[in-house]
Amino acid sequence: MLYPERLHQFTKEHPDTVAALACGLLLLIGWLALHLGFLGWALLLLPAAYIIGGYESAREGLTTLIEEKELDVDLLMIVAALGAAGLGVWRGEYHLIIDGAVLILIFAISGALEGYAMRRTERSIRSLMSLTQDTATVLRQGKEEVVPVVQLQVGDEIIVKPGELIPTDAVIVEGYTTLNQAAITGESLPVEKTVGDEVFAGTLNGYGALKLKLHQPPESSLIQRVIRLVQQAQTEAPASQQFIERFERACARVIVVAGVLLVILPPFLWNWDWEITIYRALTFLVVASPCALMAAIMPTLLSGIANGAKQGILFKNGAQLEMMGRIRAIAFDKTGTLTTGQVQVFQVSTNSNYTHSDVLKAAASVESRSEHPLAQAIVEASKNLNWVAATEVEAFPGQGILGIVDNQEVIVGKNSFLQKYVANLPNNLSDIAEDWEREGKTVVWVANSRWGDGEKTSPHHPTIPSLYQVLGIIAIADRLRTQAAETITRLKKLGVEQVVMLTGDNQQTAESVGREVGVDRVYAELLPEDKLHVIRSLQREYQTVAMVGDGINDAPALAQASVGIAMGGAGSDVALETADIVLMADRLEKIEVAMRLGKRAQAIVKQNIAIALGFIILLLIGNFMGNINLPIGVVGHEGSTVFVTLSGLRLLKK
Repeated sequence: MLYPERLHQFTKEHPDTVAALACGLLLLIGWLALHLGFLGWALLLLPAAYIIGGYESAREGLTTLIEEKELDVDLLMIVAALGAAGLGVWRGEYHLIIDGAVLILIFAISGALEGYAMRRTERSIRSLMSLTQDTATVLRQGKEEVVPVVQLQVGDEIIVKPGELIPTDAVIVEGYTTLNQAAITGESLPVEKTVGDEVFAGTLNGYGALKLKLHQPPESSLIQRVIRLVQQAQTEAPASQQFIERFERACARVIVVAGVLLVILPPFLWNWDWEITIYRALTFLVVASPCALMAAIMPTLLSGIANGAKQGILFKNGAQLEMMGRIRAIAFDKTGTLTTGQVQVFQVSTNSNYTHSDVLKAAASVESRSEHPLAQAIVEASKNLNWVAATEVEAFPGQGILGIVDNQEVIVGKNSFLQKYVANLPNNLSDIAEDWEREGKTVVWVANSRWGDGEKTSPHHPTIPSLYQVLGIIAIADRLRTQAAETITRLKKLGVEQVVMLTGDNQQTAESVGREVGVDRVYAELLPEDKLHVIRSLQREYQTVAMVGDGINDAPALAQASVGIAMGGAGSDVALETADIVLMADRLEKIEVAMRLGKRAQAIVKQNIAIALGFIILLLIGNFMGNINLPIGVVGHEGSTVFVTLSGLRLLKK
């Protein structure tokens, strides 16, 4: 794309940013022109900066005044800036026009940041929408027909082939498969689905063809509910934000009313002449404008954002940096957050006369022909062993797999599957398997069969007599992140009162992981909307709650939480877009760093606000007592702004 076209595209997508940049550029050139003595150019450029940078604030302020009969800070800043400019032109003190233009520029930058936040919300919704299918294959009168999903009706039968996305929530009426539900539950292992089971839109079908029956309208599907929940949670303003907006409007009303009274009353009450009255009223508008208060917050938060970026913590919203200092409860997703999201072989236990290598080699020989995640974990664990791939492999979905290796039949699968071949499983291995399952691990049994004159025959080869023997068992599970337990311990020491874990996994596995990492509560077998309800419940109890997640299923909870934190490496696009903070290297210990930054930012903001208010009060007292003139008021006003800005830069230090 040519450069002018790119510039046009950027201007179209980011008009608020372009307005802020143009305002700043005109202000800089106008300031130089004024100091170099080109007054005509200055009086041309500076009003242009006012118009370009202040148009949006003026429009919003006037809209609020006309439609809601309310004054807000937008209108107050425009009035203060125009007052400073008018006074500067009236008295020939043109540097006051610069002060007004700086005020306009600050608000233009604020508008650009707000526009960025809105666009981020829109991108997260578009990412969610990309998970939904536009069309579905419907079976009508014995023929397959491709129709838009929006035209589906309850009772329609849908055909889903292997490797396709499920187009909408439905119930299986024919077929068997494994379904990758990571988009919905966030769990790493595919789930076996058969006739009568419900499947969700946006999940990926495995190896089996399915016939589904639509039992609810497409707009009621789980992924559509997730989209609506994200939209709702991101647009609802929290109570603290509503309070700030009310306070700003009240402050604006007080300053504007006080400014008007200062123009009218002093000549009648204290016999001031009108020139002095107008002069002090305009001085009041300058010194009372909350530039220092604004500078008390944004430079601090921006410094904290820069500091976090250096340490692999991406803050998307400056307000959330400060919010991190007030977190009282944290909810962690399990898979991909507290765990790596990748299954692996944890332990191997053998029958007598067999080694770990014997068990792994036999299992890998057969599982190398399978694409199941458990099979891949076994093959990965056996990559340094010498084994040959099995022949005549046959898979029994949901049960196990068998094949021929070196004239032996090798069987790998559940204990119930092996019991068809082995009369009695070794008691010692059965006890170990039960312990592993209580710990949330998946247990795979391995047996083999040597052809001979035994009394039994192989169901795989019923004409050939064989003897079966159990080689051992393999425990497979999702691996915990090494820093998970230590991070939770340190967060509690930092003042977090409650740490919980949310997962779509089964209760037994969840409780095992919860005990290992040291969380206070475990919520298992949750759908996305269930996680959202848990976050809302925690907010009622602890007010300020953070949510840490990585999957699409976490998006509603991330949006609802006071602070949403996403894993940058393992996280889905939707989670990254929805969250307020992204841990770029998936390092959980950075949550503690973010909290410390938040607490420090909160302290500096409070200090800066106190300093800014102190300056404003002193300048106002001096103005009323007649001890300061407008230039001194401007110096005090701008000086306080510079001072708190430099104070905020302290957060750049680690």
